[in-house]
Amino acid sequence: MELRHYITFFAAVLILQLFIFIFNRTLNWLFASKLTSKKRKILFINNYLIANFLILLTIFRIFPLFRLSAFLLAFLLFASFVSLGCLLCHFILKPYIPLAKLHKILRITYPIALSGLLGISIYNAYTPTVIHYEITLDKPIKPMRIGMASDLHLGILFGRRQLDKLAELMTQNKVDIILMPGDIMDDNTEAYVTENMRPHLAKLTAPLGVYATLGNHDFFGHQQAIKQELELAGIEVLFDQTKVINNTFVLVGRNDDLLRTRPSAEQLLEKVDTRLPIILLDHRPTEIEKHAKLPIDIQVSGHAHKGQIFPANLITNLLYPLDYGYEKIGNGHFFVTSGYGFWGIPMRLGSQSEIVIIDVK
Repeated sequence: MELRHYITFFAAVLILQLFIFIFNRTLNWLFASKLTSKKRKILFINNYLIANFLILLTIFRIFPLFRLSAFLLAFLLFASFVSLGCLLCHFILKPYIPLAKLHKILRITYPIALSGLLGISIYNAYTPTVIHYEITLDKPIKPMRIGMASDLHLGILFGRRQLDKLAELMTQNKVDIILMPGDIMDDNTEAYVTENMRPHLAKLTAPLGVYATLGNHDFFGHQQAIKQELELAGIEVLFDQTKVINNTFVLVGRNDDLLRTRPSAEQLLEKVDTRLPIILLDHRPTEIEKHAKLPIDIQVSGHAHKGQIFPANLITNLLYPLDYGYEKIGNGHFFVTSGYGFWGIPMRLGSQSEIVIIDVK
């Protein structure tokens, strides 16, 4: 395992201790009058032991408890948000409300607010929004509407119903072409095949076609099976390939950089007429600054999920030159979507499931 992974895990364990500490302090406040000192100590120790036990089992891959551990971290994060909110309200309102009454109000507010955050995060994960952009290229092109959806992570928690909704949104928005820059499956095709998702994915159609590239979660040893399933659903996978569409523009599809042998975007462009508009599908937005110096007119990416759960968006903002949204750099137009699905657990806070519509002229 690489050093950076150990550092990440160590940081996660430290953050977990902070979350548990805040949670225990909150429980102490909530149940101060109902639990004896001995019972509170037992409860607090159990919280530390159970949470750390689950996380360590996940880190060392003793049991496949990733989703349970991820939910635990998210729950404790949300609980910390609510605890800090209650603490802030306490300091602001205590000059105006009798202390006993204020504590009673906050004790009632705490579980309601925590349930609300959990509900909002699940709603955001399963309720897609449509983001619209309009751009003008420096090269001649017939007006065209692109529909972009990335990071579906098709699996046991995201499947047929969401695919039907995606097809419905693309049809409603009358897109001319659909681009899917990576992480279509959640690591493998097992749930996809078991749940018979192919007919639902095949509902994605557009006059100029549906095109995809593979992301990092498509390269965990099942890339050929994933590629085959996508093609059987009528999606053309650009496997470090280029394709000229109606002699009017060029699609360039790059594999994720987990494939160390992938050619550079510059090498792929050697095969095409760069006088035509160039549209690049590249799962990760890591090389945007490099691509801005190439004759690339549009790049569509995903991967970062806009952090998925706040405050992870602060981290992705530091990691990538553009972790979400749209930016014009030189003559290039760069788009990074938060993704249509989610990774790990069906929760989004500070981000939302989305598709992107790009009107090009």
